[in-house]
Amino acid sequence: MAIVLDKVNYVYGAGTAYEKHALKDVSLTIPDGQFIGLIGHTGSGKSTLIQHLNGLMKATSGTVYYNGQDIYDENYSLKELRSKVGLVFQYPEHQLFETTVIKDVKFGPKNLGLPPLEVDLRSYEALKMVGISEDLIDASPFELSGGQKRRVAIAGVLAMKPEVLILDEPTAGLDPKGRDEILDQIAKIHREQKITVILVSHSMEDVAKYVDRIIVMNKGQAVFDNTPKGVFAHYKELEAIGLAAPQVTYLMHALREQGILVGKNATTIEEAKEEILKLFHK
Repeated sequence: MAIVLDKVNYVYGAGTAYEKHALKDVSLTIPDGQFIGLIGHTGSGKSTLIQHLNGLMKATSGTVYYNGQDIYDENYSLKELRSKVGLVFQYPEHQLFETTVIKDVKFGPKNLGLPPLEVDLRSYEALKMVGISEDLIDASPFELSGGQKRRVAIAGVLAMKPEVLILDEPTAGLDPKGRDEILDQIAKIHREQKITVILVSHSMEDVAKYVDRIIVMNKGQAVFDNTPKGVFAHYKELEAIGLAAPQVTYLMHALREQGILVGKNATTIEEAKEEILKLFHK
């Protein structure tokens, strides 16, 4: 088990007129190797939650464990934790600052105190993983397209060889092609590297397509925690908290209401296609 949250609470502005309970008794277990989607409307606690996973924020009460160790123990190394639990913020290209792509990617592993050869190997491997070609490694990161900048920022985290990769809205602001390319690349990395991936997203279609498990946040609490099918079966309850199911889910329910007996639990276009094709084979 990689990460365990035990009754984690976080209060902004405790004891002031602006006090806000951002996380309320959140208890979760995140096993090794899972691909998790974290969804919820703005202000639901998603960003606050993920910043607790690598110690950027400290719980007001409750505990976070990483591989069985309490990350709040006095002698626990948060620097080591952050090399193992990598967090890519929304609009990560705003974090780029070096003069070339390769220098930017090298920054993280260099800070781990690794030998220069190891830094080089990790950095080139990470750029290859995210699909940045060799002709761009000496370019200024500020001259790249939005999608390329995003890939470089992700490579900078991957070069530290994290066991857990957390991505906060990694496709924000990208066009549909750029969004699909980034998510396909992340799915490939998850499949090949066997690392845990936590994807924060507003897109129900994206989480339905890529993740194994969805955690739904609302008012600082995890209100649903299940497979995509298990979560989106509650689409009426999701609507009540400002969310929705993938469009495919609504289509399948509409077909059922018209007397077309397709399975109503499809959450992706591929699953819907299979359900509809079954009708022609009966």
